Amino acid sequence: MVKITFMGAGSTVFARNVLGDCMCSQTLRDAEIALYDIDAVRLEESAVILNALNKNINENRAKIKTYLGVENRKEALRNATFVVNAIQVGFYDPCTINDFEIPKKYGLRQTIADTLGIGGIMRALRTIPVLRDFAHDMEEVCPNAWFLNYTNPMAILTGYMQRYTGVKTVGLCHSVQVCSEGLLKDLGMQDKLEGRKELIAGINHMAWLLELYDKDGNDLYPEIRKRAAEKNATEKHHDMVRYEYIKHLGYYCTESSEHNAEYNPWFIKSTHPELIDKFNIPLDEYPRRCVNQIAGWQQEKNRILDDFKITHERSYEYASYIMESIVLNKPYKIGGNVLNTGLIDNLPADACVEVPCLIDGRGVNPCHVGRLPVQLAALNMTNVNAQLMTIEAAVTRKKEDIYRAAMLDPCTGAQLSIDEIVSMCDELIEAHGSYMADYKD
Repeated sequence: MVKITFMGAGSTVFARNVLGDCMCSQTLRDAEIALYDIDAVRLEESAVILNALNKNINENRAKIKTYLGVENRKEALRNATFVVNAIQVGFYDPCTINDFEIPKKYGLRQTIADTLGIGGIMRALRTIPVLRDFAHDMEEVCPNAWFLNYTNPMAILTGYMQRYTGVKTVGLCHSVQVCSEGLLKDLGMQDKLEGRKELIAGINHMAWLLELYDKDGNDLYPEIRKRAAEKNATEKHHDMVRYEYIKHLGYYCTESSEHNAEYNPWFIKSTHPELIDKFNIPLDEYPRRCVNQIAGWQQEKNRILDDFKITHERSYEYASYIMESIVLNKPYKIGGNVLNTGLIDNLPADACVEVPCLIDGRGVNPCHVGRLPVQLAALNMTNVNAQLMTIEAAVTRKKEDIYRAAMLDPCTGAQLSIDEIVSMCDELIEAHGSYMADYKD
């Protein structure tokens, strides 16, 4: 029997989507499902809702069991076939609030702060010790399981697992699946969607749409470049940063403009505050989302618990399709985050890259891409530098390596002096308290 262990099952909406997808699969619907979390209330809410979903769409065929707390973690993982990771260490309050408010005192503004920037660095440093413990348990009780990581910062966490543990790991994001579709719809090119062919590669949240052809083999990029330039010049819209990428770098990337605004030194600049309005950059976007999501979830939870009529249709999330493919030895293609074992020639071997991967009974088989255009690899490298230095800090557990990671971050380094960076990092480390207990002078 397939066993699926969901780490961070208190993330009810995401657990419902991924595990609901599994219940929609003939191959996975009889699986044993282990729900693990350290929050008793959230775990119980997820269990109630998933049991209702199991009844409504799956004839109660899945066997669902909950596991609360660190003392039960190993049993949750025992004999797992697949482990889905969706934890958030430190939650919105206090850690995300600290990640935004303390840098703001130094004049450093952020939009999302979960992938790079000082917020992404701190999120990684408080999460890696937890993943280290997960890995130790998995190596003991489910050594053949696949670890499907959905937690950000994707490249840092996945890269750590791939380099420093024996756990079979792939990182999964949502942005590859919707990249070209969203672009074509936004530019009024919906008629080119059917039968299109694409190639996407780079790093997570900054993978590049390298090629896009219609069903007849015509290159769509000339028209995309023309329409994107016209749209940025004539209207204010949600995707101005990525369209500016197209103008100056020649290519579109996978993740949203609010994310990419903070992955470089060009858009969030205290010396040019007018850029925020010019490129429609939503500063402090992630905290606003958190507040709205928390309130929205309370309303949705109450509605579900009132009538238990919850249902689900299979989503585009990769997880259930990967599990199905491995179990059935049935080929399936994804965009996965994997170690750069000669996949992208002009990025370093230690980097975690996002490339096409073939899934089958052997697991995840990454595809060789070759060289990225020089300008794209160069921008990726500015992010990879900070990612690798953050992993180094997590391994050495030295504060000086945390400082170096922040110094190498493009947006942080463009705004603050070295002394300011050190002071800001020290304040963040102190504010995070026990979450940063691993890190020494």
